Amino acid sequence: MPLAAVKPTFRRVALIGKLRSPEIAASLQELSALLKARGCEVLIERETADGRGADYETIGKSADLAVVIGGDGTMLAAARNLVGRRVPLVGINQGRVGFMTDIGHDDMHEGIGAILEGKYTLEERALLDAEILRDGKSVLRTVALNEAVVGKGSQGRLIEFELSIDGEFVYRLRGDGVIVATPTGSTAYALSAQGPILHPAVPALALVPLNPHTLSARPVSVSDRSVVEIALVRALDARAHFDGIALTDMAEGDRLILRRSGDVVRFVHPPGYRYFATLREKLRWSEVLDKARDEE
Repeated sequence: MPLAAVKPTFRRVALIGKLRSPEIAASLQELSALLKARGCEVLIERETADGRGADYETIGKSADLAVVIGGDGTMLAAARNLVGRRVPLVGINQGRVGFMTDIGHDDMHEGIGAILEGKYTLEERALLDAEILRDGKSVLRTVALNEAVVGKGSQGRLIEFELSIDGEFVYRLRGDGVIVATPTGSTAYALSAQGPILHPAVPALALVPLNPHTLSARPVSVSDRSVVEIALVRALDARAHFDGIALTDMAEGDRLILRRSGDVVRFVHPPGYRYFATLREKLRWSEVLDKARDEE
């Protein structure tokens, strides 16, 4: 039976990547040919197509699936641009670690083919709604899939902030800053700061201090239904980062308010996807165990 005779689950598929990378450009061409052979209509994101493709608004309105080719950074950018559109995303990993990009390049044909045949699982990941208040007025609203960070700026001076949960004062701390991570973001920046790994099904947020000027500060996990407030007490230079993007400088007295968003990001996983298998591979847990056994 010709491939095109099998009706795909997703008829209109958007491709998102970095065309300036020779490896990704080759994968885009290969994947585009595969999708067309399967009877799909293919949209190429505008920047991916060097200005000649579809913008995110068009993709959000018309695409049934978005395939992201690259690493977690490319996936984060695509997810942020498609928030509220409910377009499911799947990743082809051509980055480094790739916690959000499930399919390796060598498995691209098999993985995407299975998904088009309806063999996949759909998972929803929580987002954070973020707002910065200055003198009682909103100066920034955005979202974060991985994390929101209040941190020191270019001068490298410690900042001092107060953290409250649901209106209850928790602590006042001096340090490099603090990370508020979703379960998705718990394997990103928060992981490198010794934060806990949160399974995506756990409705929680991780609050991780960055180099606190005390020996008693520890990461804390709270319900993702909590409202987290970070008030800047002292800082000559501070910034707010969302998913690794420094969106604004912060001043003394500014407050960052974080709460779970009403929107979600939808990830499509190929057959055989297992969360802990991904952790074992990406964090090389098996290699650590094998090395320990060899040393016995």
